[in-house]
Amino acid sequence: MLLQKMLESAGFLVTKAQSVLDAMDILKDNVPDLIISDLEMDQLDGFEFKEILLSSEKYQNIPFLFLTAHNKEVFIEKGLSLKAIDYIPKGIPKEQLIAKINNILDTVKDQKDQSVNELKMVADRLNLKNVPTKNLKLKNFQIEIFHQTFQNHPGGDFIDLIRIDDRFTFLVLGDVMGKKWGAWFFSFTFLSYIRSAIRLCVFDGNLSVAKIMQRINQVIHVDDFLDDIYSTLSLVLIDDEKGEITYSGASDLPLLKYQTETNKIEQYKSKGLLLGFFENGNFNEQNISTIANDQLFLLSDGVIDYEANGVKKTDINLFINQLETLLSANKTFDEITAGIFNKEKYQVDDCSLIQIKRI
Repeated sequence: MLLQKMLESAGFLVTKAQSVLDAMDILKDNVPDLIISDLEMDQLDGFEFKEILLSSEKYQNIPFLFLTAHNKEVFIEKGLSLKAIDYIPKGIPKEQLIAKINNILDTVKDQKDQSVNELKMVADRLNLKNVPTKNLKLKNFQIEIFHQTFQNHPGGDFIDLIRIDDRFTFLVLGDVMGKKWGAWFFSFTFLSYIRSAIRLCVFDGNLSVAKIMQRINQVIHVDDFLDDIYSTLSLVLIDDEKGEITYSGASDLPLLKYQTETNKIEQYKSKGLLLGFFENGNFNEQNISTIANDQLFLLSDGVIDYEANGVKKTDINLFINQLETLLSANKTFDEITAGIFNKEKYQVDDCSLIQIKRI
């Protein structure tokens, strides 16, 4: 209890477990930046706790400190052999404890930043991008893209603009389940399948977004490489000649349409399942007419996810209310994203927002 108060008074958010089993339950929902563990505990001791963590890919790299009254070399050697970072003695002065923890966390952060920078350099050399770097202006539509990574790490969101000819353009927004580099890696496989399916269907004279979604889904469903890897997808076909939008989705968030005449947002919800989950994805398509100044939005779940008091929350209605307020004030897309995705909102995932504006 004293240790917990010392850490909390220094600004750390502390979660206390009464036993190893209790700690494992907590870890299911909350992976910490650092674990401090007693060596001697009932049922399972600190060494056994560390061995359990080492056997899990999810937990094995969490920085780990032993808290103990023992200073025997045999205990120290065993702990270090289990990849514990250090021992801290019970009764350590508060200033030394805080300094030690801050040094450990700073070192871990520096190592992660170095690894991320190295991966980014490789990705840049290979020209690997899953989000366009430029917006697109058509005859009757303006498409603008906002994408913000989570903690400067590439994630599972992917976007593509596929222009077939002067009349038809496909817009793709997907989100691979998972976090950071793992999801980012698989996003290129999904993008490859999606691009190929769209091109093949177009060559066959098929412009139905629901049928294209089913073609994509069938291929992904039978790919062993993507076993247990799933993705959402929003697929939009823009008819620049007629000023019409056709939309289909796979477990995505609703397409939002703002009408200047009413200053209200209408939701278009898809029925499709996650890509690859079943052989038949049950996809439907919706035709959406537009007039000048109508604005449509596609979004990933990072847009509506946020953290409050250490708890992750999801609220699409909050986002819609914010968006309606900004749009009714005639804010530009840049002003909208600056107003919604500010430093006051604690980001918990990568965010993607796409605006399709009728001009």
